[in-house]
Amino acid sequence: MDMMLWNSGLSLVITLLAYFLREKSAELQRVTILLNRTREEMAKEYVTKQEVHADINRIMHRLEQLDAKLDRLVESKK
Repeated sequence: MDMMLWNSGLSLVITLLAYFLREKSAELQRVTILLNRTREEMAKEYVTKQEVHADINRIMHRLEQLDAKLDRLVESKK
């Protein structure tokens, strides 16, 4: 009788432990998939060097135009 109770208790503990580990494994798999999707989506939002250089060139061109306008304004005031 004592051995049967001990076996039942151990079986219950092992069953609960297996259930817990299975649930944690499933959750870890889900989080891993979400992390990989996040990495893929973030990579879509990166800016290439060509885009950065094109934007900087546009800004510099606009600043040069403003500088020329300011020079003409200052010259006309003199």
